[in-house]
This record gives sequence, C-alpha cells and structure tokens, in this order.
Amino acid sequence: MARKAQADSADATANPGRLKQIALTYKMTRKADPKVGLVVAGVGVVVFGVLLAIGFLIGHPVYLGILGFLLAFLAMAIVFGRRAERAAFGQMEGQPGAAAAVLQNIGRGWTTTPAVAMNRNQDVVHRAVGKAGIVLIAEGNPNRLRTLLAAEKRRMARIVVDVPVHDFVIGNDEGQVPLKKLRTTLLKLPRVLAGPQVTATNDRLRAMGDLMSNMPMPKGPMPGRGGMRMPRGGKMR
Repeated sequence: MARKAQADSADATANPGRLKQIALTYKMTRKADPKVGLVVAGVGVVVFGVLLAIGFLIGHPVYLGILGFLLAFLAMAIVFGRRAERAAFGQMEGQPGAAAAVLQNIGRGWTTTPAVAMNRNQDVVHRAVGKAGIVLIAEGNPNRLRTLLAAEKRRMARIVVDVPVHDFVIGNDEGQVPLKKLRTTLLKLPRVLAGPQVTATNDRLRAMGDLMSNMPMPKGPMPGRGGMRMPRGGKMR
C-alpha cells in the first residue's frame, strides 16, 4: 500500500510537469508558427466529424464517436509534433551550437563531445561516437571548415586507426546535411562496431583529451526521437 501511494504521488507530481512542458512547447511553437493552434484544432474537428458522420450512416454513432475522438486526439498530436519540430529547427538554424544541441539528443548508444576543434572565427567541429564509428560534424564557413575537418580526421587516425571516421558539414547547399536531417543521417550509417569497441573508442578519445568549450546552446523545444521532445527546464535525445 505504501509503495502504491508513493507511486500515485510521483505520478501526480510528474503530470503537472508534463503539462507545463507541453504548454511551453506550444508557446514556443506559436511564436514561429502562429497558425499552429488553428491547424491542430482543425485536424481534430475534421477527423472526429468524419468518423461521427460514418457512425450515423451505419447506425453506430456512439462507437464511431468514441473511435473518432481517439483518432482525432492522435492526429492532433502527430500534426502538432511535426509543426513543433519544424518550428524548433527553424529557430535553431544558424545559431552557434545548433548541431551540438541536436547531437546531444540523438539517443542512446551515442556519445557526443561538442567543440573538439574550433578556430578564431568560431567555426567548430563536434564529435559523436557510436556503433557507426566516429562522426565529425562541422558547422560554420564551409571553406574554413575543410582545414578543421582535415586536421581532426588526421588526429583521429593517429589515435583510433581501426575505427571508421565519417564527416559531415551542416548546411543546405549541395553535399551538406541540413540541420533537421542530421539525426536521421547519423542513424542511417551502417553499424560496424560492437558495444565493447564503442566503449574502448570513447576511452581512448577521452584519454587523448579534447577542446571543451562553453558553447551557447540554442534555447527552445528540442527535436527528438520521432518528433518533438519536450524541453527540460525551458532549455532546448
């Protein structure tokens, strides 16, 4: 009984936090997408209305009304998640540390180290390590980034010769990876390392040491797995 009471208390405490996060995400999304409320509500009304109308036609308005309500709620959640994700990436685009913020929310199995290399112009290279190997992600001026990436790849080759190294430049030009596609691009890479190899690679890189900088991370709702991830404490897996 005591454990059940503690669990109920924890749920009651968590729910207001989730609602607050949803409200915060909505407010941030509405700044970039003023029509988000109307669009989401419209989707819910249309889905519910169609199912209810079908229910009247076949003589089961109650059953189809209940189903319509559930499907309308699901459709509203999906549409809101996609528009919130689009708005979040729009707010992050071009901000210093945007790629690092996405990488730190890529999910389990990846270890991210922001700003392993940087120049005086604040062009920066971040690093992610997972079963795909080592991934270097650069953001800044593409011309200047070539030198940074080349130097960092040579550095990786000296330390972890048996681990594949991938590199990407964030941007919307040909040969670059748009910020909104960064996570899916990394997750599509072939997995060539086992868990112990990933751990060993991280240990070697950690022993080597990195340039850790206090880069500003973009604030706002943070895109996550399969859509929006709600921000923690108002900050932008």
